[in-house]
Amino acid sequence: MTTASLSGRKVLLIVGGGIAAYKALELVRLLKKSGAEVMSLLTSAGAEFVTPMSLAALTGHPVRQALFMPEDETAMGHIELSRWADLVVVAPATAGLIAKAANGFADDLASTTLLATDKKVLLAPAMNVRMWLHPAVQANVERLKGFDGFHGVAVVGPDEGEMACGEFGPGRMAEPTAILSAIQGLLAGPDGRPLAGRRAVVTAGPTFEPIDPVRGLTNRSSGKQGYAIATALAELGAEVTLVSGPVAIDAPVGVTRIWVESAREMQAEVQKYLPADIAVMSAAVADWRVDGVASGKIKKAPGGPPSLALIENPDILAGVSKPGKARPKLVVGFAAETSDLEANARAKLSRKGCDWIVGNDVSDDVFGADGNAVTLFTKDGGADVWPRQSKTEVARKLAAKIADHFKA
Repeated sequence: MTTASLSGRKVLLIVGGGIAAYKALELVRLLKKSGAEVMSLLTSAGAEFVTPMSLAALTGHPVRQALFMPEDETAMGHIELSRWADLVVVAPATAGLIAKAANGFADDLASTTLLATDKKVLLAPAMNVRMWLHPAVQANVERLKGFDGFHGVAVVGPDEGEMACGEFGPGRMAEPTAILSAIQGLLAGPDGRPLAGRRAVVTAGPTFEPIDPVRGLTNRSSGKQGYAIATALAELGAEVTLVSGPVAIDAPVGVTRIWVESAREMQAEVQKYLPADIAVMSAAVADWRVDGVASGKIKKAPGGPPSLALIENPDILAGVSKPGKARPKLVVGFAAETSDLEANARAKLSRKGCDWIVGNDVSDDVFGADGNAVTLFTKDGGADVWPRQSKTEVARKLAAKIADHFKA
């Protein structure tokens, strides 16, 4: 998380309805601690989960709730609110609030304020996984982000995990610390986001090397960490291309995803998007492939299993790190190790020629899990140890480090 001061900044927080509304109270506390002045707008659904008194006590301001309140509307309260803030934050941003904003509905104080504002808006979506993945919700989010004009919409999250309803997947509201980091990013830099104008290429997931039409060599990478990194870089304003091996994850909002299968396909696609400012090579690329793929399914035979001749796959990370005009300004590799993490990661850092390498011990339950413990090694000898946390938080820490690197 970035630590930029918000002293003198004004944030209008719209609290929508949903169990995640309780996190809005912690977000207010963090904003105030960072120096921001906060006013809050509580929807009728949001008031079912948090009280106006709680928000008023934390913000130090009366809580706005209704469109037709004489004491507010004498000064056109919804217009006043929309102009007062430097940034409007919607947390939680429900499917209903997103739909109203995307389609110009203005039938309550929250939707009217969103339509009237001339400031940038940050959405922190929170809803059931099926609701979040519904094409209508995704289309509304994309529509909001794509509106032309003098202000725009950014999105932080949602995170993936267990829902209050018991289902699992993307839809959990981002943690208050992550929302604060996004707010700091939006209120800093030339257009509000520290990586705005930067181009990033991220690889994720496994590769699949065919043996015959039905079999292949692959690995247990889920792609979750790489997808989280692509999302985190996009949240900070980068233009992100995600080159992904075969995974069961939806494309991140605001990220261009390119599907590949084999290592050679991944190498070719990565090269297409260079030069770039940032390359994060988190994919678990197969080291070897079969020398000669069988045209038909290999059948069992009395002589036992077939012998497979293996040859090396191209080294994508080393190729991207090679000096030249196409080399990204910052190249980050990954080292998945089962023993001697530091020694092996540092050796890979030197051998590949990248700038940083993220080492993680995969001898435990890392593949497919939502958590990760990593160490960030740099070629100047640095080692930053990050204890086990969600892959989303790891991604956001890495994205913040990358932003700090370019700022320096």
